[in-house]
Amino acid sequence: MRMARNNKKKRPLWQKVIFGVLAIVLLWVIGVGAYAFSIYDHAKETVNDGMHEKVTSIDSKVVKQKVTNQESLNILLLGVDKRGGDRGRSDALMVLTLNPKNDEMQIVSIPRDTRTIISGKEFEDKINHAFVYGGADMSIATVEDMLDIELDYFVQINMEGLSDLVDVLGGITIDNELDWVDTGYYEQGFHYTEGEITLDGPQTMGYVRMRYQDPDGDFGRTERQRKVIEGIVNKGAKVASVNKINPVIDVLGNNMTTNMDFEDMKDLLLNYTNVRREVNSYMLQGSGTTINGVYYYVVPDEEIAKVHDMINDKNS
Repeated sequence: MRMARNNKKKRPLWQKVIFGVLAIVLLWVIGVGAYAFSIYDHAKETVNDGMHEKVTSIDSKVVKQKVTNQESLNILLLGVDKRGGDRGRSDALMVLTLNPKNDEMQIVSIPRDTRTIISGKEFEDKINHAFVYGGADMSIATVEDMLDIELDYFVQINMEGLSDLVDVLGGITIDNELDWVDTGYYEQGFHYTEGEITLDGPQTMGYVRMRYQDPDGDFGRTERQRKVIEGIVNKGAKVASVNKINPVIDVLGNNMTTNMDFEDMKDLLLNYTNVRREVNSYMLQGSGTTINGVYYYVVPDEEIAKVHDMINDKNS
Protein backbone atom coordinates (compact mmCIF):
# COMPACT_ATOMS: atom_id res chain seq x y z
CA MET A 1 0.00 0.00 0.00
CA ARG A 2 1.31 3.39 -0.95
CA MET A 3 2.35 5.79 1.82
CA ALA A 4 0.56 8.54 -0.07
CA ARG A 5 -2.69 6.55 -0.15
CA ASN A 6 -2.96 5.19 3.43
CA ASN A 7 -6.71 5.45 3.33
CA LYS A 8 -6.94 2.96 0.50
CA LYS A 9 -7.13 -0.81 0.55
CA LYS A 10 -4.07 -2.81 -0.46
CA ARG A 11 -3.69 -3.43 -4.11
CA PRO A 12 -2.10 -7.08 -5.18
CA LEU A 13 0.11 3.21 -18.87
CA TRP A 14 -1.70 6.63 -26.81
CA GLN A 15 0.35 4.85 -25.31
CA LYS A 16 3.39 2.74 -26.19
CA VAL A 17 4.02 5.80 -28.33
CA ILE A 18 5.29 7.81 -25.38
CA PHE A 19 7.73 5.14 -24.24
CA GLY A 20 8.99 4.59 -27.77
CA VAL A 21 9.43 8.27 -28.58
CA LEU A 22 11.14 8.99 -25.28
CA ALA A 23 13.50 6.08 -25.86
CA ILE A 24 14.36 7.44 -29.30
CA VAL A 25 14.97 10.95 -27.96
CA LEU A 26 17.15 9.70 -25.13
CA LEU A 27 19.15 7.43 -27.45
CA TRP A 28 19.81 10.42 -29.69
CA VAL A 29 20.75 12.65 -26.78
CA ILE A 30 23.01 10.16 -25.03
CA GLY A 31 24.58 8.87 -28.23
CA VAL A 32 25.92 12.12 -29.71
CA GLY A 33 28.36 12.77 -26.85
CA ALA A 34 30.07 16.08 -26.12
CA TYR A 35 28.86 17.58 -29.40
CA ALA A 36 25.35 17.46 -28.05
CA PHE A 37 25.84 18.68 -24.48
CA SER A 38 23.57 21.65 -25.17
CA ILE A 39 20.93 19.26 -26.56
CA TYR A 40 21.25 17.04 -23.49
CA ASP A 41 20.93 20.08 -21.24
CA HIS A 42 17.90 21.29 -23.20
CA ALA A 43 16.24 17.89 -22.88
CA LYS A 44 16.86 17.76 -19.14
CA GLU A 45 15.50 21.25 -18.61
CA THR A 46 12.45 20.57 -20.78
CA VAL A 47 11.57 17.38 -18.89
CA ASN A 48 12.21 18.63 -15.37
CA ASP A 49 10.82 22.15 -15.77
CA GLY A 50 8.24 21.82 -18.53
CA MET A 51 6.87 18.28 -18.44
CA HIS A 52 7.26 17.04 -14.88
CA GLU A 53 4.16 17.04 -12.66
CA LYS A 54 3.90 15.53 -9.20
CA VAL A 55 0.77 13.60 -8.27
CA THR A 56 -0.40 12.72 -4.78
CA SER A 57 -1.68 9.28 -5.80
CA ILE A 58 1.82 7.91 -6.50
CA ASP A 59 4.67 7.74 -3.97
CA SER A 60 7.76 8.71 -5.97
CA LYS A 61 10.19 7.33 -3.35
CA VAL A 62 8.64 3.87 -3.58
CA VAL A 63 8.72 3.98 -7.39
CA LYS A 64 12.36 5.12 -7.56
CA GLN A 65 13.33 2.18 -5.34
CA LYS A 66 11.46 -0.19 -7.68
CA VAL A 67 13.36 1.27 -10.65
CA THR A 68 16.67 0.87 -8.79
CA ASN A 69 15.78 -2.77 -8.12
CA GLN A 70 14.67 -3.17 -11.76
CA GLU A 71 11.24 -4.41 -10.71
CA SER A 72 8.20 -4.51 -12.97
CA LEU A 73 6.41 -1.18 -13.46
CA ASN A 74 2.85 -0.15 -14.33
CA ILE A 75 2.47 3.05 -16.34
CA LEU A 76 -0.82 4.76 -17.09
CA LEU A 77 -0.81 6.33 -20.53
CA LEU A 78 -3.40 9.06 -21.18
CA GLY A 79 -4.14 10.46 -24.62
CA VAL A 80 -6.00 13.67 -23.79
CA ASP A 81 -8.26 15.53 -26.18
CA LYS A 82 -7.63 19.10 -24.99
CA ARG A 83 -8.79 22.08 -27.00
CA GLY A 84 -8.74 25.75 -26.14
CA GLY A 85 -8.67 26.44 -22.41
CA ASP A 86 -10.48 23.36 -21.15
CA ARG A 87 -8.88 20.56 -19.14
CA GLY A 88 -9.88 17.98 -21.75
CA ARG A 89 -10.87 14.33 -21.56
CA SER A 90 -8.74 11.21 -21.69
CA ASP A 91 -9.74 9.78 -25.07
CA ALA A 92 -7.19 6.98 -24.77
CA LEU A 93 -6.26 5.06 -21.63
CA MET A 94 -3.77 2.23 -21.45
CA VAL A 95 -1.92 0.44 -18.69
CA LEU A 96 1.59 -0.36 -19.82
CA THR A 97 3.37 -3.02 -17.77
CA LEU A 98 7.15 -3.30 -18.17
CA ASN A 99 8.76 -6.53 -17.02
CA PRO A 100 12.57 -6.31 -17.34
CA LYS A 101 13.06 -9.76 -15.81
CA ASN A 102 11.37 -11.46 -18.76
CA ASP A 103 12.04 -8.70 -21.33
CA GLU A 104 8.35 -8.22 -22.06
CA MET A 105 5.78 -5.46 -22.19
CA GLN A 106 2.03 -5.70 -21.87
CA ILE A 107 -0.46 -3.08 -23.03
CA VAL A 108 -4.00 -3.18 -21.66
CA SER A 109 -6.40 -0.76 -23.37
CA ILE A 110 -9.35 0.61 -21.44
CA PRO A 111 -12.19 1.87 -23.66
CA ARG A 112 -12.94 5.49 -22.85
CA ASP A 113 -16.67 4.86 -22.31
CA THR A 114 -16.05 2.16 -19.68
CA ARG A 115 -18.51 2.56 -16.82
CA THR A 116 -16.86 2.51 -13.39
CA ILE A 117 -16.85 4.24 -10.01
CA ILE A 118 -14.94 7.54 -10.19
CA SER A 119 -12.54 7.63 -7.24
CA GLY A 120 -13.17 10.54 -4.92
CA LYS A 121 -16.66 11.01 -6.37
CA GLU A 122 -18.13 7.64 -5.42
CA PHE A 123 -20.53 7.47 -8.34
CA GLU A 124 -20.42 5.61 -11.63
CA ASP A 125 -19.54 7.40 -14.85
CA LYS A 126 -17.43 6.97 -17.98
CA ILE A 127 -13.83 6.39 -16.99
CA ASN A 128 -12.57 9.20 -19.23
CA HIS A 129 -14.60 11.66 -17.14
CA ALA A 130 -12.21 11.07 -14.21
CA PHE A 131 -9.76 13.35 -16.00
CA VAL A 132 -12.44 16.02 -16.32
CA TYR A 133 -13.21 15.90 -12.61
CA GLY A 134 -9.68 15.69 -11.22
CA GLY A 135 -7.00 15.52 -13.91
CA ALA A 136 -4.29 12.86 -13.98
CA ASP A 137 -4.48 12.29 -10.22
CA MET A 138 -8.12 11.21 -10.33
CA SER A 139 -7.56 9.15 -13.48
CA ILE A 140 -4.74 7.30 -11.72
CA ALA A 141 -6.84 6.63 -8.63
CA THR A 142 -9.84 5.50 -10.71
CA VAL A 143 -7.82 3.02 -12.79
CA GLU A 144 -6.10 1.70 -9.67
CA ASP A 145 -9.42 1.19 -7.92
CA MET A 146 -11.14 -0.40 -10.92
CA LEU A 147 -8.37 -2.93 -11.64
CA ASP A 148 -7.10 -3.24 -8.05
CA ILE A 149 -3.51 -2.50 -9.06
CA GLU A 150 -0.84 0.07 -8.26
CA LEU A 151 0.46 2.48 -10.88
CA ASP A 152 4.03 3.75 -10.80
CA TYR A 153 4.06 6.43 -13.49
CA PHE A 154 1.63 8.29 -15.69
CA VAL A 155 2.34 9.84 -19.08
CA GLN A 156 -0.19 12.26 -20.56
CA ILE A 157 -0.04 13.63 -24.09
CA ASN A 158 -2.31 16.16 -25.74
CA MET A 159 -3.60 14.34 -28.81
CA GLU A 160 -3.55 17.57 -30.83
CA GLY A 161 0.25 17.56 -30.35
CA LEU A 162 0.49 14.26 -32.19
CA SER A 163 0.11 16.11 -35.48
CA ASP A 164 3.16 18.26 -34.72
CA LEU A 165 5.18 15.22 -33.68
CA VAL A 166 4.46 13.34 -36.91
CA ASP A 167 5.33 16.43 -38.98
CA VAL A 168 8.61 16.93 -37.09
CA LEU A 169 9.53 13.34 -37.93
CA GLY A 170 8.71 13.96 -41.61
CA GLY A 171 5.59 11.80 -41.73
CA ILE A 172 4.97 8.14 -40.93
CA THR A 173 4.19 5.03 -42.99
CA ILE A 174 1.58 2.50 -41.89
CA ASP A 175 -0.19 -0.57 -43.26
CA ASN A 176 -3.85 0.45 -43.56
CA GLU A 177 -6.48 -2.31 -43.65
CA LEU A 178 -9.63 -0.24 -44.24
CA ASP A 179 -10.38 1.87 -47.34
CA TRP A 180 -12.23 5.08 -46.41
CA VAL A 181 -12.41 8.84 -46.95
CA ASP A 182 -12.22 11.18 -43.98
CA THR A 183 -15.14 13.58 -43.84
CA GLY A 184 -14.48 14.94 -40.35
CA TYR A 185 -11.10 15.96 -38.99
CA TYR A 186 -9.07 16.25 -42.19
CA GLU A 187 -10.92 18.98 -44.06
CA GLN A 188 -9.47 18.10 -47.47
CA GLY A 189 -11.28 14.75 -47.32
CA PHE A 190 -8.12 12.61 -47.41
CA HIS A 191 -8.56 9.14 -48.94
CA TYR A 192 -7.04 6.41 -46.77
CA THR A 193 -6.45 3.69 -49.34
CA GLU A 194 -5.94 0.09 -48.34
CA GLY A 195 -2.30 -0.97 -48.08
CA GLU A 196 0.86 0.95 -47.24
CA ILE A 197 0.24 4.70 -46.92
CA THR A 198 2.30 7.70 -45.75
CA LEU A 199 0.63 10.25 -43.49
CA ASP A 200 1.49 13.78 -42.42
CA GLY A 201 0.38 15.23 -39.09
CA PRO A 202 -3.22 16.23 -39.91
CA GLN A 203 -3.76 13.02 -41.88
CA THR A 204 -2.59 11.05 -38.86
CA MET A 205 -5.09 12.85 -36.65
CA GLY A 206 -7.92 12.01 -39.06
CA TYR A 207 -6.76 8.41 -39.10
CA VAL A 208 -6.84 7.91 -35.33
CA ARG A 209 -10.02 9.92 -34.70
CA MET A 210 -12.31 8.13 -37.14
CA ARG A 211 -14.92 5.93 -35.45
CA TYR A 212 -18.21 5.70 -37.30
CA GLN A 213 -16.91 4.40 -40.65
CA ASP A 214 -15.16 1.52 -38.91
CA PRO A 215 -17.37 -1.55 -38.43
CA ASP A 216 -15.29 -2.40 -35.34
CA GLY A 217 -16.00 0.94 -33.65
CA ASP A 218 -13.68 1.73 -30.74
CA PHE A 219 -11.87 -1.57 -31.20
CA GLY A 220 -10.91 -0.53 -34.73
CA ARG A 221 -9.92 2.91 -33.49
CA THR A 222 -7.62 1.39 -30.89
CA GLU A 223 -6.02 -0.80 -33.54
CA ARG A 224 -5.35 2.28 -35.70
CA GLN A 225 -3.79 4.00 -32.71
CA ARG A 226 -1.43 1.06 -32.34
CA LYS A 227 -0.48 1.27 -36.01
CA VAL A 228 0.32 4.97 -35.60
CA ILE A 229 2.40 4.17 -32.53
CA GLU A 230 4.44 1.66 -34.51
CA GLY A 231 4.81 4.15 -37.37
CA ILE A 232 6.14 6.84 -35.05
CA VAL A 233 8.57 4.52 -33.31
CA ASN A 234 9.84 3.05 -36.61
CA LYS A 235 10.27 6.45 -38.24
CA GLY A 236 11.88 7.92 -35.13
CA ALA A 237 14.42 5.09 -35.01
CA LYS A 238 15.48 5.89 -38.60
CA VAL A 239 15.85 9.63 -38.08
CA ALA A 240 19.43 9.97 -36.84
CA SER A 241 20.10 13.63 -37.70
CA VAL A 242 20.84 15.69 -34.58
CA ASN A 243 18.95 18.65 -36.04
CA LYS A 244 15.76 16.67 -35.39
CA ILE A 245 16.37 16.28 -31.65
CA ASN A 246 15.51 19.72 -30.33
CA PRO A 247 12.30 20.03 -32.41
CA VAL A 248 11.10 16.65 -31.10
CA ILE A 249 11.96 17.66 -27.54
CA ASP A 250 10.10 20.94 -27.98
CA VAL A 251 6.98 19.19 -29.32
CA LEU A 252 6.98 16.78 -26.38
CA GLY A 253 7.62 19.62 -23.94
CA ASN A 254 4.59 21.51 -25.23
CA ASN A 255 2.24 18.52 -25.30
CA MET A 256 3.32 16.01 -22.68
CA THR A 257 3.06 15.74 -18.90
CA THR A 258 4.46 13.02 -16.64
CA ASN A 259 5.54 12.36 -13.07
CA MET A 260 8.84 11.03 -14.44
CA ASP A 261 11.83 13.30 -14.09
CA PHE A 262 14.81 13.19 -16.44
CA GLU A 263 16.71 10.71 -14.26
CA ASP A 264 13.70 8.39 -14.27
CA MET A 265 13.60 8.48 -18.07
CA LYS A 266 17.30 7.66 -18.32
CA ASP A 267 16.91 4.77 -15.91
CA LEU A 268 14.00 3.38 -17.93
CA LEU A 269 16.01 3.62 -21.13
CA LEU A 270 19.09 1.98 -19.67
CA ASN A 271 17.39 -0.78 -17.68
CA TYR A 272 14.00 -1.39 -19.31
CA THR A 273 14.55 -0.93 -23.05
CA ASN A 274 14.66 -4.70 -23.75
CA VAL A 275 11.02 -5.08 -22.70
CA ARG A 276 10.11 -4.10 -26.26
CA ARG A 277 11.39 -7.48 -27.48
CA GLU A 278 8.03 -9.06 -26.67
CA VAL A 279 4.86 -6.97 -26.70
CA ASN A 280 1.41 -8.30 -25.81
CA SER A 281 -1.75 -6.22 -26.25
CA TYR A 282 -5.24 -6.66 -24.83
CA MET A 283 -8.43 -4.62 -24.60
CA LEU A 284 -10.99 -4.92 -21.82
CA GLN A 285 -13.92 -6.94 -23.12
CA GLY A 286 -17.46 -5.78 -22.44
CA SER A 287 -20.62 -4.65 -24.16
CA GLY A 288 -22.26 -1.36 -25.01
CA THR A 289 -25.47 -0.33 -23.33
CA THR A 290 -27.56 2.80 -22.80
CA ILE A 291 -28.38 3.94 -19.27
CA ASN A 292 -30.66 6.96 -18.81
CA GLY A 293 -30.03 7.92 -22.42
CA VAL A 294 -26.21 7.77 -22.11
CA TYR A 295 -24.00 5.19 -23.85
CA TYR A 296 -21.63 3.19 -21.65
CA TYR A 297 -19.23 0.31 -22.17
CA VAL A 298 -19.95 -2.16 -19.37
CA VAL A 299 -17.19 -4.56 -18.35
CA PRO A 300 -18.32 -7.54 -16.22
CA ASP A 301 -16.66 -8.29 -12.89
CA GLU A 302 -15.09 -11.51 -14.15
CA GLU A 303 -13.36 -9.56 -16.95
CA ILE A 304 -12.05 -7.04 -14.43
CA ALA A 305 -10.68 -9.91 -12.34
CA LYS A 306 -9.08 -11.46 -15.43
CA VAL A 307 -7.27 -8.23 -16.34
CA HIS A 308 -6.21 -7.72 -12.74
CA ASP A 309 -4.59 -11.15 -12.83
CA MET A 310 -2.97 -10.44 -16.22
CA ILE A 311 -1.27 -7.33 -14.86
CA ASN A 312 -0.27 -8.95 -11.57
CA ASP A 313 1.24 -11.92 -13.40
CA LYS A 314 3.54 -9.52 -15.28
CA ASN A 315 4.47 -7.88 -11.97
CA SER A 316 5.61 -11.13 -10.36
